[in-house]
Amino acid sequence: MLFDSSVRKEVARTFGATLVVILTIVLTMFLIRTIGQAASGAVAPRDVVLLLGYVALGHLPTMLALSLFVAVVLSLGRMYRDSEMSIWFASGVGLTRFVKPVLRTVWPVLLVVTLLLLFAWPWGNRNGLELRERYQQRSDLSRVAPGVFQTSSDGRRVFFVERDSADGGAARNVFILNRQDHAEAVTSARSGRIEADGGDHFLVLERGQRNEVNLKSGEKTLSSFESYRVLASERAVREAEARPPKAVTTMDLIRSPTPRHQGELTWRVGMLLGAANLVLLGIGLAATNPRRASNWNLLFALLAFAIYYNLVNLSQAWVSTGRLAMGPALILIHGGTFGLALALLWWRDHAAVVRWPWRRRRAA
Repeated sequence: MLFDSSVRKEVARTFGATLVVILTIVLTMFLIRTIGQAASGAVAPRDVVLLLGYVALGHLPTMLALSLFVAVVLSLGRMYRDSEMSIWFASGVGLTRFVKPVLRTVWPVLLVVTLLLLFAWPWGNRNGLELRERYQQRSDLSRVAPGVFQTSSDGRRVFFVERDSADGGAARNVFILNRQDHAEAVTSARSGRIEADGGDHFLVLERGQRNEVNLKSGEKTLSSFESYRVLASERAVREAEARPPKAVTTMDLIRSPTPRHQGELTWRVGMLLGAANLVLLGIGLAATNPRRASNWNLLFALLAFAIYYNLVNLSQAWVSTGRLAMGPALILIHGGTFGLALALLWWRDHAAVVRWPWRRRRAA
């Protein structure tokens, strides 16, 4: 009873502190990146906080898995350095006995990781994608501020508006410079507005003139119009079937087993299995020599996490391209890691009693 409670308290306390540190570092990085995207015009400035919440929610399973892994390594490593593990080993408690109290401590976190991967991950990605697309696919006139020259989304047109209406869908005294491959046109109009026709959006100019110059021949054309209608470079937000797999719900991935959907499902299940495997692997990697002041086991643990995370992404790419099926990919990556963790635990428990051949030769 004393053994279980001491181990559980140590792991829980270290997990809380580690999660706070990792959340602070990662959220700061995401905040800087999101502000940079807003400054470059990729996202709306008013949606920075909301988009940061979606991004943080999507990456929370990875942060929780890393926090669990680091907490197990740090807590057991501290017990090694303070010679507490020597006392437990001398009392007949092997390293495999630590698996039960550690799993009893981390199972609620693993449950939260499961819910986040299956439900929160696609929901956050879908909402974040819609925010970006809605801002990128807004009308060209809505990009324009009164009295400021502004480039359109495709980079071929330059707008200038003297003043606009309150809703931003119409403008007064519009000036448009349109550059094509072999022509340049200057269009001015008293007013302009955006009209939707089915899935397309059209820019309608009223009472103006158009001056077009052929860049090759130098020929000029001047025309006036009462109403001028042109297709604007705007599309509606993509439908559900056109969204990337990371924004598709888990049930839709199961119902539509395409290679890309199978790859995304492999990643979600793999992250869950990876979080559990990392806990077992951390118990074996926490061993350290109390006579050494360095903490190399933590460095090796972080290196193992980076390799394992890249292997999970690699398995997703294999399944998405059809090189490997979902079942063999999960067994190869996560089954192999599970076997490696069990082998490491066995080696930690039996390294002192097993007579290795090279050690016998050295003693001789």
